[in-house]
Amino acid sequence: MFLKMKKLFFKSFIYFVLILVLLELIIRVFHLTKDYPVRIIDDFGVEKWKPNQSGFSVTGNRRQNFSEFRINSSGFNSYREFTPSDDKKEIALVGDSFIEGFHQDYNSSIGKKIENTLKGIEVYEYGYAGYDLADQFNLMHQYKKDFDYIDFVFIGIEFHTDLKRGKHKIIQDRMKLESPLYRNLRKIKLLTYMNSIGAVDALKKRFTQLISFRIKEKKNEKVNTKSSLKEMNLDYLSNFNELVKTYNFDKERFIFLLEEAQTPDAFINYLEKNNYKFIDLSQDLTKAKVPTTLIYDKHWNNHGRALVAKSIIEYLK
Repeated sequence: MFLKMKKLFFKSFIYFVLILVLLELIIRVFHLTKDYPVRIIDDFGVEKWKPNQSGFSVTGNRRQNFSEFRINSSGFNSYREFTPSDDKKEIALVGDSFIEGFHQDYNSSIGKKIENTLKGIEVYEYGYAGYDLADQFNLMHQYKKDFDYIDFVFIGIEFHTDLKRGKHKIIQDRMKLESPLYRNLRKIKLLTYMNSIGAVDALKKRFTQLISFRIKEKKNEKVNTKSSLKEMNLDYLSNFNELVKTYNFDKERFIFLLEEAQTPDAFINYLEKNNYKFIDLSQDLTKAKVPTTLIYDKHWNNHGRALVAKSIIEYLK
């Protein structure tokens, strides 16, 4: 009886391993999960992608969105190299994942759409997922030599997420993802796929419950009252002022990209009163008769990116 059980256990283990190998092969062959480019902090203290990488970005558990990215020699996702100079017309787009554009083929980006319409202008896309305004201003300051050549700089800003701090500091939690442990784990595509569909989170949560022998009580969530919201807005405005003062904001060349429909009226009024230039992207995005974002994601789809490019083109014209 013991030998039979031992044999059954051994066979079950072999089958289990074979199933895992088969699943790993299926995910690799059909490219069901995304590639992870390597992050670095360069000699200027700027967090960005390691230069000269390429791969594919996948969103959704059935490859609902599949696009190719290309990290140029400057460390940003772009179809072109960044070579600003006095004898050319250039604009820069600076922002987070919306500008980075991993949800769109790199050769169909916002910058490429602008260049297709405005001949003779080069567009440099300095986008990196997770950037807030402090990251963006630090980037522009550290690369000041390049940005001094650029004619106009369009800076993405989202009031409720990008103004939580008034000073720049490297976010170590993001860089922890580049530890040898995380890098090796990402090489296992089955594990990466399970994580992307949320299966790993469920397993981790269940494991935590088992080892603690109890289910953690749900923490009381902080309610956003009108007074706390007002205080938060004042803090964010203070952070904004601290950043523009620290980095000597150029009101002539620098233009904010924002969605007025998602921005407090008080902040819009403040920008207007103090002569900060901005483009309201929501004017076109909210009027669109077809979706402007991905079905399962708030990032702009191809139509949304085309409308953003159109808004910038109209401003430049």
